[in-house]
Amino acid sequence: MSRKAPLPSPLGRHQPWRRAAAAHQVAARRNSLPVVNETSAGGVIVSVQDGQAYVAVIARRNRGGRLEWCLPKGHLEGEETAEQAAIREITEETGITGRVLRHLSSIDYWFSGTDRRVHKVVHHFLLEALYGTLTVENDPDREAEKVEWVRIDRASSRLAYPNERRVITLARAILAGDE
Repeated sequence: MSRKAPLPSPLGRHQPWRRAAAAHQVAARRNSLPVVNETSAGGVIVSVQDGQAYVAVIARRNRGGRLEWCLPKGHLEGEETAEQAAIREITEETGITGRVLRHLSSIDYWFSGTDRRVHKVVHHFLLEALYGTLTVENDPDREAEKVEWVRIDRASSRLAYPNERRVITLARAILAGDE
């Protein structure tokens, strides 16, 4: 018994070749876009209050316009080191000035815009909060819309990105003396 192929649908259903062709066009477009390398730094700034560790997290809009909670971070400027950029960016986005205790991790990922592919590396540091008051008013890019102190044991459930949740887990382990 021979099987007949399904008839083409006017809506494009049951036509896997269309999906494959569309995927090929997207891949070809992505591969033809120029590649830009970006480096950012930020991290986990910790304040101990009544024996409990708190971290400052910010809320910003993603590309789709949805508010997401994340760790403060931003691009290196001029001849800044990653540590210097982390301190500056955290101060700008949270209002809290800290000092770097140690490097936590570096996250490496790719994303595409309409006119370029971006290879991004983000260096995360563990910082001790020294002084300041929570505010987003000093963020020159106006990306941070909200900032809050969150107990470190609750921060992972607040953060939008799995990589940043892993950074918090590492910071907790270091602070607990497990690392």
